Amino acid sequence: MTLSDTRPSAEENAALRLLREGEFALEGRLVDASNTTLRGTLTLDGVTVRCVYKPVRGERPLWDFPDGTLADREVAAYLVSRATGWDLVPPTVLRDGPFGPGSCQLWIDEPDDAEPLVGFVPADAVPPRWFPIAAARDDDGTPYALAHADDPRLARLAVLDVVLNNADRKGGHVLVGPDDRIHGVDHGVTFHVEEKLRTVLWGWSGRQLPGDAVRMLDALAGQVDGPLGEELAAHLTLTEIRRLADRIGVLRDTGRFPLPSPDWPAVPWPPI
Repeated sequence: MTLSDTRPSAEENAALRLLREGEFALEGRLVDASNTTLRGTLTLDGVTVRCVYKPVRGERPLWDFPDGTLADREVAAYLVSRATGWDLVPPTVLRDGPFGPGSCQLWIDEPDDAEPLVGFVPADAVPPRWFPIAAARDDDGTPYALAHADDPRLARLAVLDVVLNNADRKGGHVLVGPDDRIHGVDHGVTFHVEEKLRTVLWGWSGRQLPGDAVRMLDALAGQVDGPLGEELAAHLTLTEIRRLADRIGVLRDTGRFPLPSPDWPAVPWPPI
């Protein structure tokens, strides 16, 4: 993999231009989100797309992340995803919107018949080739398992989450697009300088990384010290970028998916 392999395609460049320059029209708020999250449309040169807009002024203060930085982290996650060549994070930019500057991400429409890859399933009926992650019970005491598919697309997302130090990979943040591609969304709490990995994608813990992940990490390491690092400097601190390089180095050295840490909750709440 070379740098030229990970430059935006013509289609992606068109989406980025729409995100940066399109005329906003807000449709409404996603009420389940903890921070202000708005859906809208962007129109440019007769083309209209939907987007997710998260204004900085609507970010809820967190005790462990600097105020006003979540939108930049959303953009940084997209830049790293693009650099991997896997394109798991939808195109995302930082721009002015109706409520000031914020992250603006291309909306992903999930087909109604899309098969979920993460969720709660009856404890005695975990599908074949699924990993049970945690035990749970409903209000009636019926046992369930939090589980996810043993799917190579999800495995790539799990690797990306380690690289990003994602502190909030919920099942609801994993989308399946119309083209059957996996997309990860909601990356505001990433790139912390301390280890914060919280995810529902623990099924491969301790297992050897697939060959495509090893090759990706080799290529990504060089980019962090070059063009990618320069792009990230507009959104992250130098220490956060150094820690990103460190995480990539550890993954390359171990060649394995990490194990959950005993020092903090390994699964976000709520998990879906």
